Amino acid sequence: MENHGLADPALTTALALLVGLAAQVIAHHLRLPGIILLLVAGALMGPDGLGLIVPESVRDALPHFIGFAVAVILFEGGLNLKASRLRHSSGTIQRLITLGAGVTLIGATGTAHFILGWDWRLALLFGTLAVVTGPTVVAPLVRRIRLNKRLATILEGEGVLIDPVGAILAVVTLDIVLRPSLSSAFSGFIEIAVSLGIGALSGLVGGWLIAAMLRMRGSIPEQLENVFVLSAVLVLYQLSNVLQPESGLAAVTAAGIVVGNTRTPAHRQLAEFKEQLTLLFIGMLFVLLSADVRFDELFALGTPGLVVVAILMLLVRPLGVILCTSGSDLSVRERLFLMWMAPRGIVAAAVASYFALRMQEAGVEGGLEVRAMVFLLIIVTVTLNGLTGGLIAYWLGVRLPRGQGWLILGAQPLGLALGRALRDAGVPVCFLDSSADATRTAQDSGFKVVFGNALEEKTLQRAAPEQFHGCVAATVNEEMNLIFARKMIEEYRVGQCYVATNNRDGHITTDMVRRAEAKVLFGGERDLRRWETALARSEAGTSLWVYRRRRVVRAGIDGLPPADVIGVLLPLVRIGRWGRAHPIGDDTRIRRKDRVAFVIMESKRD
Repeated sequence: MENHGLADPALTTALALLVGLAAQVIAHHLRLPGIILLLVAGALMGPDGLGLIVPESVRDALPHFIGFAVAVILFEGGLNLKASRLRHSSGTIQRLITLGAGVTLIGATGTAHFILGWDWRLALLFGTLAVVTGPTVVAPLVRRIRLNKRLATILEGEGVLIDPVGAILAVVTLDIVLRPSLSSAFSGFIEIAVSLGIGALSGLVGGWLIAAMLRMRGSIPEQLENVFVLSAVLVLYQLSNVLQPESGLAAVTAAGIVVGNTRTPAHRQLAEFKEQLTLLFIGMLFVLLSADVRFDELFALGTPGLVVVAILMLLVRPLGVILCTSGSDLSVRERLFLMWMAPRGIVAAAVASYFALRMQEAGVEGGLEVRAMVFLLIIVTVTLNGLTGGLIAYWLGVRLPRGQGWLILGAQPLGLALGRALRDAGVPVCFLDSSADATRTAQDSGFKVVFGNALEEKTLQRAAPEQFHGCVAATVNEEMNLIFARKMIEEYRVGQCYVATNNRDGHITTDMVRRAEAKVLFGGERDLRRWETALARSEAGTSLWVYRRRRVVRAGIDGLPPADVIGVLLPLVRIGRWGRAHPIGDDTRIRRKDRVAFVIMESKRD
């Protein structure tokens, strides 16, 4: 049904925003891919459902919604691509977004022509839309499945980089279809190359300027940094399109990569802001776009439509992966997983809806059928890949092993005391340090040690932090501790990180640690150098206490250790009644019969 009384553009937009976020919240709790519920919510709230959302009311503004939203989404995707990780899989990614895209284009075009009976023009349009995979779908799936680092990098890199390529290819192809001629076809191929080139160049320059402004301390007030970047990205998108039509998507993707690989003071806050904006835009767009697709359009595709999707998933994608990974060092199991994982997402849906609008305006039939086929492809690939990806990754053995033990930055006396307390509780420990003397002492104590600079990629590759349950930064350099923790959380997605901070002449506050999604080690800020010196001089030792009071306390807040002995007790590790051991953080709760390992000043020991 369709409720024309609700056909107000502002109300439709507001409802789409609310419904989109609500659907993603529910999907998060159900551990489902968000797009599945977004599609369901759009259909339920749209004209074929309750009729509360009327896409027709925002028809004129929809192309602008799509352009700005996709620009922010691709910029955010570029922010998350780290050059250090891409470098090791660059060959495979390059082949996937070139040769692989060509295989998909040919396969999807031929399949649509012969199975659906479409003419070659419509089939070609569908083929260009089937090229793009969805970074907004792939990235959450990769995190949830916990794929090994190489596979995760390849899938995320393909998803982000193929979107501007596929979108430009699709839009230029649409122009050729609407004005068919040999000269337009030839100029179309030239236009694709020029759009990608100008877009990439504009993005590199624009990204460098944005990063330079962020790195100039005081040039932009801290509270305005995020909105400055947002406005700059939108201007870059439109300016690049003015210079060369359809080049804006390539520009914002390149700019995102540049800014994401430049260390700026606002890097963490910027990533969080853009991620939230992306979720907002994805929710709104998917609800609006899926509400605009009628059920009878999907049902009209019937069995042939499902056959097309099956051929793309089971024949075309595997063939493309086989060709693109030939000669690579990927294992057979890794290649099999790449063959299965190719969900389509918001960019395909947005461009398909744009096609339908353009073709309707030009009086060319078939736009609604192409859009319906693209949405059917999205529905099936996202549902199957989302629901089966984790199980298939488990069967193929390409998931990261469940985290065990702790990686500790700093094999100095303070870190060693923590490591011994964890090891005594039966927890594996590995140290990471650049001091030859410290690493030798740790090795002599029976610990596994990785020697090198903790912020260098080659050192972290040997340490493999993603295989640990968590990381602890326990050096006396609190700035180094926080930088290390951020790197572990942002780039290696380590689940738990603890940061040691100073209460004397310290610059890293508890709030800064919490904003980095880490925890403050030792229950709160401590005089790290004093404890380090005491342990080095054997003026302090470790003792294990049993907590017998019935009241649950929180380290650093409720008096553990008590305020009157704060300078002579340093809490290290909590061991629960079932034997599970964790470092003490500012959120650690101590319960009755828990054991707590402390460092105690010798003069105060009983």
